[in-house]
Amino acid sequence: MNPGVEQLSLLATDEPAHQPATDAVRLLLFNAQHASPQRSRRQAEWIAGQEDADIAVLTEVSSTQGGDALVTALTERGYATVIAPRPSTPDYRTVIACRTGEVRPVPSPVTVTAHRAPAARVTVGGHTIGVLGLYVPSRGPKKQRNVAKRAFQKAVTESLPRLRATFLDVPVIVAGDLNVIERGHQPPHKVFGEWEYAFYDSFQAAGLTDAFRHLHPDEIAHSWWGRSGNGFRFDHLFVSTPHAVGVLACDYHQEAREAGLTDHAVMTLRLGLPSPKGGQGEAAATRSG
Repeated sequence: MNPGVEQLSLLATDEPAHQPATDAVRLLLFNAQHASPQRSRRQAEWIAGQEDADIAVLTEVSSTQGGDALVTALTERGYATVIAPRPSTPDYRTVIACRTGEVRPVPSPVTVTAHRAPAARVTVGGHTIGVLGLYVPSRGPKKQRNVAKRAFQKAVTESLPRLRATFLDVPVIVAGDLNVIERGHQPPHKVFGEWEYAFYDSFQAAGLTDAFRHLHPDEIAHSWWGRSGNGFRFDHLFVSTPHAVGVLACDYHQEAREAGLTDHAVMTLRLGLPSPKGGQGEAAATRSG
């Protein structure tokens, strides 16, 4: 089986049913930090309680018991479809969990470690959207410094035009922990090379807009902090540029990190969908400023 398209579906419990939005895509990005089974279940409970988590993209999910516990707990919490690729050798993976309409996994366009880059075609309120989750490797051990990271980034960059072609004119969302920062990041971090900044730039070159920067062009925001206390904006959400006008909100939230559920900020996105009369699904007045 292609590890990029494995799908698990289980029956949910009898808890009150969550009502997904039909006029907007509500997506949450969460770094699972290779959690233990116990913390994974707490993560799933927290995620399921978030209004903006109709679609949840989870990065740094382990391929062992903790990751399996997270997948099971999400299904028990009402996520009828969980796309949970299994790597052929122990590695972190990315998971896409949905409690929306119809969900269909599609082959990952990323040819290197595809379990870090699952893709899906999701129906929200009668509209089709494409979703790609990404978890870029860290720099790795000294003897293999940046080898896996470079290979994965190269594969992602090459895949982005194919991703847009796969979904044609429908909205596309790319969500993930990219382990890179943008040019002009504050504070600056000299450790990043031109090849890493070029990777961030490749999304715009492929017709994808940084949703957070679209709404907050000058805001300093961080999603992970190093031992020195310096912040990094590692977690990103991109929307196909023709549909960026529909971005109503895109923000970082620190509550889960402060509660010890993860070491990353959580990101949320609300993307309005066209109404039957041709307008956006939610009033423009609700757009985050």
